[in-house]
Amino acid sequence: MAEASSAPETDGAHPRHRLDPVLQRPVPFSICALLAAADEAEFAFVRDTVEISDSTLSKQASALEAAGYVAVRKGFVGKYPRTWLSLTARGRAAFAAHLDALRDIAG
Repeated sequence: MAEASSAPETDGAHPRHRLDPVLQRPVPFSICALLAAADEAEFAFVRDTVEISDSTLSKQASALEAAGYVAVRKGFVGKYPRTWLSLTARGRAAFAAHLDALRDIAG
């Protein structure tokens, strides 16, 4: 029978070390999960689906854009301004790696 050690882990082998700090919070994770399933999503759709305010989505989208995970595109539908969000290649890779780490932790 193996003896349990009380020494802290120092080799970084546990999958938690592969979790992306940007995606560890529920809202950014939820936004990326939604965007991973689509090429692009309109701002209001993301807001309503993730159940957050305009302000919260705007702040989170800006943070994800700064991290290089989300692209923000602005345009018009008729005369009405619209904003679309999409995951970048970097964002898709980070989200996939984060999910893999979660799966490894869950076993």
